[in-house]
Amino acid sequence: GGLQRQIGAHRGAERTDPVLDMRRARRAAVQFGVDGIGGVDPPRGFLAPGDAVFLAGDIGGFLDMERPEAAGPPGDGAGAQIVEIGSFRGRSMIVLASAATDGVAITAIDPHMGSDRGPQEIEADQARGDDDYDLFHANLLAAGVDERVTHVRKMSDVALDDVEGDIDLLYIDGAHRFGPARADIVQWGERVSGGGTMLIHDSFSSIGVTLALMTTTFYGGRWKYVGRSQSMAEYRRVNMAFGERLRNVLRQELQLPWFVRNVVIKILIVAKLAPLTRLLGHRNTDEWPY
Repeated sequence: GGLQRQIGAHRGAERTDPVLDMRRARRAAVQFGVDGIGGVDPPRGFLAPGDAVFLAGDIGGFLDMERPEAAGPPGDGAGAQIVEIGSFRGRSMIVLASAATDGVAITAIDPHMGSDRGPQEIEADQARGDDDYDLFHANLLAAGVDERVTHVRKMSDVALDDVEGDIDLLYIDGAHRFGPARADIVQWGERVSGGGTMLIHDSFSSIGVTLALMTTTFYGGRWKYVGRSQSMAEYRRVNMAFGERLRNVLRQELQLPWFVRNVVIKILIVAKLAPLTRLLGHRNTDEWPY
C-alpha cells in the first residue's frame, strides 16, 4: 500500500517490511470509538482530506490519519523507530503504537507540565500536568500498548540524547509557539532517516507552527511536502533538484489562504464573535479550527 511504499523501506532497497500496519490502527479505532474510516485508497501519501481516522471518546488530543491499504501480513520492524513529540493524554500515541509492526521502537516525548496543551493554555500548571501524565498512561494501558511505548518526560529540546539512532516516523504536536515549533522541526527533523516521514499537527492553522514551516521546509531542499489532512501535514525527507524545489515551494504557499482563514476564525472566537465563523465555513463555532 501507499504507506508501506513511503515509510516502509527507507533503510535499504531490500527492506520491504512496513513501519505501520493500519489494520491494527483500525482495531484500536473500533475499540475507542472512531468516526470517518473509509475505504478509498489515497491518491498520494497517507494523509488526504476525507477518508481519515478520528479518535473520539474521552481521550483528549488530536490525530487524523489516512487509512491506506495494507498489503500482506505485518512484517518485522526491527531497527525501525517512531518518535512522537507532544503526547498529551495518548490519543495519537494509541493509534501509532497500535499500528506499529512488531519490533518497532516507539518513544513518546512529553514533559506533562500542564503547559502548551491547548488553545490559550500556555503557562505551566504542575497539578494539571500530573493529571495528564496519569491519564496518558492509563489510556495507553487500557489500549494495551503501554509496554510498547517508552515515555520520556522531558521538554523536547533536552530529550534528544534520550533517543538513539535514526527516526523513521516523526510526529510533532509539541509547543506551537514559533521558537519551540521551529526547534522541533530542525533538531528532531535532522534525526529522520532518508526517505523518512515527518508529520506536523496544526500546520497552516497555528501562527507559530506555520511560521516555523516557512523558515524551514518551505524554501529548503530536504523536506518534500506530500500533502495534508486538515491541519496535519506530511513531509518526506528527500534531496530535491532545483525544479522540484520550486514546485515544493508553490505547493506549500498554496496552503496560505487556508491558513489566513483559520487565523481569522480564531480571532473571531477570541473576540466572542464565533457565530460569524460560519461565514467562513466553520461549523463548530465553539471549537478551535484544526
